[in-house]
Amino acid sequence: MFSSGLLESRSFDIPVISVGNITVGGTGKTPHVEYLIRLLKDACQVAVLSRGYKRKSKGYVLADENSTVADIGDEPYQMKQKFPDITVAVDKNRCHGIDMLRQSDKKTDVILLDDAYQHRYVKPDVNILLVDYHRLIIYDELLPAGRLREPLTEKNRADIVIVTKCPKEMKPIEYRVITKAMDLYPYQQLFFTAIEYGELQPLFKAGNSRQLQELNDYHVLLLSGIGSPKQMTHDLSPYCNQITPLTFSDHHHFRPKDIKRINDTFAAMKAPKCIVTTEKDATRLKSIKGLNDEVADNCYTLPITIRFMLEQEKSFNQYIIDYVRKNSRNSILAQGKDDKQSNDCHCTGNRPRTISFRNNRQDGISV
Repeated sequence: MFSSGLLESRSFDIPVISVGNITVGGTGKTPHVEYLIRLLKDACQVAVLSRGYKRKSKGYVLADENSTVADIGDEPYQMKQKFPDITVAVDKNRCHGIDMLRQSDKKTDVILLDDAYQHRYVKPDVNILLVDYHRLIIYDELLPAGRLREPLTEKNRADIVIVTKCPKEMKPIEYRVITKAMDLYPYQQLFFTAIEYGELQPLFKAGNSRQLQELNDYHVLLLSGIGSPKQMTHDLSPYCNQITPLTFSDHHHFRPKDIKRINDTFAAMKAPKCIVTTEKDATRLKSIKGLNDEVADNCYTLPITIRFMLEQEKSFNQYIIDYVRKNSRNSILAQGKDDKQSNDCHCTGNRPRTISFRNNRQDGISV
């Protein structure tokens, strides 16, 4: 109905960048949104707008230092905790959420839409589609036969396609095969990213971080409630003596029976042992009661970031920076007077490209 014009998509006079997917399950949306935050936050005022999946509140909610997971959802809460200086809001109605952000914060230069590829009421200026390397959409089927939420042809709405969770040892032939199979239009850019793991951080007690290599002799209880936990299990296997996965559904709210299961499973494991969980799960685990002291003392969070393959980072950064510089109303990027970039952007110079993202996608972009 949107494609035929029976329903209308709204454009806004502020840069809007959408990050999403067309499959059920995790494709790495949060670490990619966080990458964009790091790229832009030192040069302009960034706002993130999310649906706030499984939150207890309703309507539009602007996050502050007192917001909880129940108020805004686990992923927005995670981003607000990691980047307290940016604006984070949640609203199921993305158009209403953008309107509210513009009213409440006149200094916002760019809005990042988290998980909004299916939200056609908003017409983003840059549409980023994430595709899991392990579940490539080109070999998938529509629900219920497969995991696609939309037909494969809907990938054509993307300006940027990123193949995520790529193995670090990918061979050149694999890049070529995937690039050809994705069958993108000339106006679309294809990137590849891999997951990078940080140091383990204690979740419940003060203490020092730990390197993954320190788990060599440990039995690890891998506690996760995410869309695709198998990737994490595979990646941690070389570092651990033994991994015991304890998996819950995505965005799972832990109940008393779950707490007992965690306590009992950890108690039955051989020492030395520890618990490793994701940043998203940590936001929900922090607020629960009933975990015994042994579990709390040995529970660690494993941060993740993303890394571009094939030395594509500079090209991606420049694409985003150029767009925001050209279209932002208030930022130093738009003024063209300051080349200050975030540490993640290795671009130099101050020569903005003029890019129109509002053309008919079949006609490409104009440069």
